[in-house]
Amino acid sequence: MHDIRAIRENPAAFDAALSRRGLAAMSAEVLALDEARRACIQAAETAQAAQNAASKQVGAAKARGDEAEFERLRALVGEKKAEVASLTAEAGARDAALRDLLMTIPNLPAADTPDGADEADNVEVKRWGTPRAFDFAPREHYQLAAVQAGMDFEAAAKLSGARFVVLSGAVARVHRALAQYMLDTHVESHGLAETWTPVLVRPEMMYGTGQLPKFGEDSYETTNGWWLVPTAEVTLTNLVNGEILEAASLPRRHVAHTQCFRSEAGSAGRDTAGMLRQHQFEKVEMVSITRPEESEAEHERMTRCAEAILEGLELPYRRVVLCTGDMGFGAIKTHDLEVWLPGQDTYREISSVSNCGDFQARRMNARFRPAEGAKPEFVHTLNGSGLAVGRTLIAVLENGQQADGSVTLPAALVPYLGGRSTLTAEGALA
Repeated sequence: MHDIRAIRENPAAFDAALSRRGLAAMSAEVLALDEARRACIQAAETAQAAQNAASKQVGAAKARGDEAEFERLRALVGEKKAEVASLTAEAGARDAALRDLLMTIPNLPAADTPDGADEADNVEVKRWGTPRAFDFAPREHYQLAAVQAGMDFEAAAKLSGARFVVLSGAVARVHRALAQYMLDTHVESHGLAETWTPVLVRPEMMYGTGQLPKFGEDSYETTNGWWLVPTAEVTLTNLVNGEILEAASLPRRHVAHTQCFRSEAGSAGRDTAGMLRQHQFEKVEMVSITRPEESEAEHERMTRCAEAILEGLELPYRRVVLCTGDMGFGAIKTHDLEVWLPGQDTYREISSVSNCGDFQARRMNARFRPAEGAKPEFVHTLNGSGLAVGRTLIAVLENGQQADGSVTLPAALVPYLGGRSTLTAEGALA
């Protein structure tokens, strides 16, 4: 959420930043609501002062036997009391309207976030690894003989409908091994704290990280008002919701492996084949809570943590910086990592690592105390996939595929697979 004082002080800068996202100016609308709210508050305070003054005079009028003045003052007290109540209610309504409006306005991009309209304007800044040269036409993951027995979309459709999959046997074990490898690497090599969190959350947690109110259609709400998390970003970030942290406890770095749920409301007709875009999937998610001056360096650190997983799995990838028109709602800057998928002959997103500045912290009222006795300040929050497990499985299968339909698995997974390094064409580990 935005700092209303910053908008008051420099509305032109606020509108200019929104325009970089392709949005119309909004400062006038915001400040009109703010002015109306403040006017109600001031009027209520004036009425309260008049009520208090009249209340003090009531007793004096009664004591000197001035019944007419007593009745007039008593009526005035009642009138002012009603006026205060009405103005306070109106101020509360205007405050809620202002908050609701601010909740729908995306974060302002960092100065070094590239301008652009859509993904075509994203800026590639790095490549790692060389895509393998195949002496046969590479297939997509779901076409490989090695996965035919262990990747069942028909059974999933019977159980749940489209955009679900049932994994079994060796394929399911490789999927599990990938998540374990990611967690172990992040905990043992990157210093992240392994965390286990619920996948059902209260709506205020979704508001805190920005999934609500604007993007409710992208997630699933239960009949009792809870929400299924689209990513562990929601739970890990909200661990500091409403807290005032000690400076010495920062940065806080968490990693969690969870089920994730997305309606994919805006992706009709996209990636319908295979398991690239699912309603239910798994992610290993990273979240950092930092001091404001440390968030830029932490953004690079988190991105390197995600890249290290890809490099450990010997998967070619590239890093792109998202432009203002393609960046997520809560971010000031985002790095996307895109892994090479030979079956599609292209790079596809496998991780987004975002610095959200104090945007989420303001929504959550998450602060830290810079020094003993100092006034609390808002923390900065960052999140990123480390990685999306299903998409990593796709990349491992496609990059390791052989002409006979088998798959050679990355050496990093061998310890998690009982020493086996191949998924045979028959779907067994060997």
